Amino acid sequence: MALNVSIKNVPEAVVERLRERARRNHRSLQGELLAILEETISPRRLSPEEVFRRTLELGLKTGPESAAMVREARDGR
Repeated sequence: MALNVSIKNVPEAVVERLRERARRNHRSLQGELLAILEETISPRRLSPEEVFRRTLELGLKTGPESAAMVREARDGR
């Protein structure tokens, strides 16, 4: 079921920026507003760079490489 949502007292400068964004994206103002809302509440996928950066920030480390583990097991270390 669709629902109408209204935002009151939006400054004209904000409306103009929204209209410009809608024009750049080849959308109506309504379509642009809906796209912004959907984008904002949708779960965001992290890029590999972001995952790596967050891993470093948290101090997480990866385990040894499987080839090294096999080599150690084979060599009896």
